[in-house]
Amino acid sequence: MATSADSFRSSATRKPLALVEKAREYLTFRLGGEEYGIDILRVQEIRSYEAPTRLANAPSFVKGVINLRGVIVPIIDLRLKLACDVVDYNAFTVVIVLNVKGTEIGAVVDSVSDVVGITASAIKPAPQFQGRVDSNYVTGIAKLDDRMLVIMDIEGLMSSDEMGLLLQVSKG
Repeated sequence: MATSADSFRSSATRKPLALVEKAREYLTFRLGGEEYGIDILRVQEIRSYEAPTRLANAPSFVKGVINLRGVIVPIIDLRLKLACDVVDYNAFTVVIVLNVKGTEIGAVVDSVSDVVGITASAIKPAPQFQGRVDSNYVTGIAKLDDRMLVIMDIEGLMSSDEMGLLLQVSKG
């Protein structure tokens, strides 16, 4: 039978729950040779790429729209949006359907890798310099074993000023 001293010792050796850092889950995907992560809570579904209906006078990164179960979803090619090298669409090319401020929007990526758990302390600040991806939309950089993962603020990127009109059109 355990004594009160035994239960004190076992509870004293346990870490308080407040000190255990909870990992958030991120969907990882590839654009060219780089790997990115976005908050899994923004992801509605992952679909194989299908050619969307083109929109006249749309920015070059807007591939068009698709009808997804009665909802018109704009499709954005993240390679073009982020000025990455253009890669041919292939069997691995997918569309990540996101929920951005209550609007569904599709993001074309080269491939989806996996879902990983990352703690906030494992995400280091990204260097501030002019690169392919506007640093306003980069939350930080995480190192996972031998992988470097760019953590993106996908909601900020997809609701930027140049996207605002597109989101208004898709709502209605």
